[in-house]
Amino acid sequence: MQKNRIWAYAHRYFAALLKISLVPAVFISCNPDIRQNKNGDSSIPFEVFTKFERFDQGSPLISLPPPEWAAAAHAIVVGDTVHYFWSRRDQDNFWDLRHSYAPISNPALISHNPDNPILSPPPTGMDSKSIEYPCPFYNPLDKRFYMYYLVKENDPAKITPKQTGLLVSVGDLGVWERVVNEPVIYSEFEHERIVAGHTAVILVEDTIHIIYTALTSYHHNPTICHATAPLNDPKLVKKNPNNPVFKGSGEEWDAFGVREAEILKGPEYFHIFYGGRNKDRIYQIGHVRTKDFKTFEPNPNNPIFKPSKDPSAWDSDGLLTPQVFETGGYYYMLYAGLNGEGWDKGHCVSGLARLRK
Repeated sequence: MQKNRIWAYAHRYFAALLKISLVPAVFISCNPDIRQNKNGDSSIPFEVFTKFERFDQGSPLISLPPPEWAAAAHAIVVGDTVHYFWSRRDQDNFWDLRHSYAPISNPALISHNPDNPILSPPPTGMDSKSIEYPCPFYNPLDKRFYMYYLVKENDPAKITPKQTGLLVSVGDLGVWERVVNEPVIYSEFEHERIVAGHTAVILVEDTIHIIYTALTSYHHNPTICHATAPLNDPKLVKKNPNNPVFKGSGEEWDAFGVREAEILKGPEYFHIFYGGRNKDRIYQIGHVRTKDFKTFEPNPNNPIFKPSKDPSAWDSDGLLTPQVFETGGYYYMLYAGLNGEGWDKGHCVSGLARLRK
């Protein structure tokens, strides 16, 4: 029953969406914040993204009791529904894929798919350890939903890299299958030796722009890379030869690594939201903008969103995965929050912040 209802929402809007890229950044042309600034352009001013406040009804939004995590969440708006895709990490560090949804009138009024988990690690293969960091998007060419996601093979004998696979929706948004049984973004170069994943996408005409995290080792600072793929074949990913394209703003607050970046397309710029690590190894949320994935202009108000000052809060010790999406007259930020000692030992769940457009 739940599957039929979810698919009915998606099916009802397919005809209207043929020319709209339903990626996490949606309905940009309806953005009331687009206005002429002093320079005569229509870019979204930096200060717009400095006003996020925690949304009480969604703080946290998706959670599980420790030691399990509810993290790596991403949203996609389809008609009058916000669909959330997220991953559970169990006590043995295995990750599965889960699906929840809420009305756009209240994105915090969440229901969970009764079929969760909708995809679990198989006994062997590229994602036998992790099905994580789901990044869904709608492809207007073949009218199907796709999802780049983080994969990791379970091999106790060695350290396997985190890479990126590709799923396609089959039947409804609660059923997915692998497009191919191998990574579409794999650990190819030294700067991405153990991580080539944590993707975010935006569609521009016939091109999928992808940003992802790269890491040489856990003794190095993470960086952000860029790649593209054609809409007619999302598995054919081509990496930017200038990777990594972003290593930080040059300020102290993110001087020790940048990771898990998300992307929103404005009228003039690609807006990148990311986790930046300071000398105390605390991740906060920053914002830069770019037109070409070569030059990045940092928000002068960075970091734009900080951990809670309440030491008992679920998001008091670090923030990551800051996906910004638009619906109902608001920008929402779906993000991961940490409470406890480090991202290996602490407890991580997901919540919402928002600002009125």
